[in-house]
Amino acid sequence: MDKSKIKILVVDDEKGLCAGVQEVLRREGYFTDAATDVESASKFASRQLYNLVLTDMKLPGSSGLELLRRVKARSPDTAFILMTAYGTVESAVQAMKEGVHDYLSKPLDMQRLRASVLKALEFQAVVAENSELRLRLQKRSDPNPLVGASESMHAIARLIHEVASSDVTVLIQGESGTGKEIVARSIHLQSARRERAFISVNCAALPEQLLEAELFGHVKGAFTGAVADKPGRFQLADGGTLFLDEIGDLSPKGQGDLLRVLEDGTFRMVGGTDLQRVDVRVIAATNKNLQDTVAAGKFREDLFYRLQIVPVVVPPLRERAEDIPLLIESFLEHFAARHKRRRKKMSAEAIQLCQRFPWPGNVRQLRNMVERLVITHRSANIELADLPDFLRAHDQSATTLTVRPGTSQAEVEKLLIRQTLTRVTSNRDEAAKVLGISRRALQYKLKQYGLRGRHSAE
Repeated sequence: MDKSKIKILVVDDEKGLCAGVQEVLRREGYFTDAATDVESASKFASRQLYNLVLTDMKLPGSSGLELLRRVKARSPDTAFILMTAYGTVESAVQAMKEGVHDYLSKPLDMQRLRASVLKALEFQAVVAENSELRLRLQKRSDPNPLVGASESMHAIARLIHEVASSDVTVLIQGESGTGKEIVARSIHLQSARRERAFISVNCAALPEQLLEAELFGHVKGAFTGAVADKPGRFQLADGGTLFLDEIGDLSPKGQGDLLRVLEDGTFRMVGGTDLQRVDVRVIAATNKNLQDTVAAGKFREDLFYRLQIVPVVVPPLRERAEDIPLLIESFLEHFAARHKRRRKKMSAEAIQLCQRFPWPGNVRQLRNMVERLVITHRSANIELADLPDFLRAHDQSATTLTVRPGTSQAEVEKLLIRQTLTRVTSNRDEAAKVLGISRRALQYKLKQYGLRGRHSAE
């Protein structure tokens, strides 16, 4: 967490207290503003998004709760800590119901204040991994990489709709950049849990010694540096969805801990004795072949079968080249609006070249290329010569059809038909002649293999 980018608003009618709190927070490295009443604080909040607001409960002519309602109407993700010398159990309960993160009594204990601020910001940082919250904070959204007319994308859309209504565990498999997290988020947003948190965890990025505390939280004093209780990802996802990305990289101990909580929904925080119970739907994803990993003894077989109640396989972009025109159109429109650039159009020849490229980085690589063109290309038309060198270089060297050993005859035929339609001719009559089959037979195979994209023109 870069503290210099954290913005905190301090609100209290005692100017001396405001100055003291600001000084403490500035020494910690935070950026701070101060106000003495609700009106001035509201003006600050209308011009600036704050990560956190520290406010007195009693303010001239109004209250800290009124300020909370005003600020959260504009910025739902801003955290609040109330400070008051008039604390009662009733007011504390009401404050928590309104969404206050913590409640500090005056005179302030500055050590507790620092710990409370840090805890609130850590909580916010984790919850901000929820894509919906992150989108609101950044005032932007990402284009949908699952756009497409291919049968494989239609099948995934149907499967998402079918599994969303249940709480069944889902395992999403696919290469990096194919949109596995988007699939997980789509399941969440179509489920009854959509109003609750979607928490994402990259298992490969968590060292084994921190994994247990990150997933299940820790209590104060559990280890050096644990200055306060901290909820884990399971607590934060309670009632919602926990997305475990790169599950194949989870350590053996982590695999055992995860299996245990999946079985009964209970765990203990690190250093704690009380049994915690949560209601969380788990969706996992991997770019590895977990069956091979199980066979190699690197992943628990019982956990694999517990996760893979419903498997979802996201195909690489090279296997759904018919979706590339729709994806390019979607990306061009999105990034032109996002970067305030003129609308651009890619020529048919340029799109066909994109369809011929294997895209090892999948949809993510295509998206990044289109975004770069939207930003750097001055003309409204993107022609073949405007595409990056790596695309043209690959096209010049790709004179043969390469098939991996072990590929089925049906897959070879599907690849041959697709390559003919994208590399040789998009006209179906001409393509049928090149392939040595009738147009009717080609139509049947296009339907059989789900090759009904816009690249195969009538």
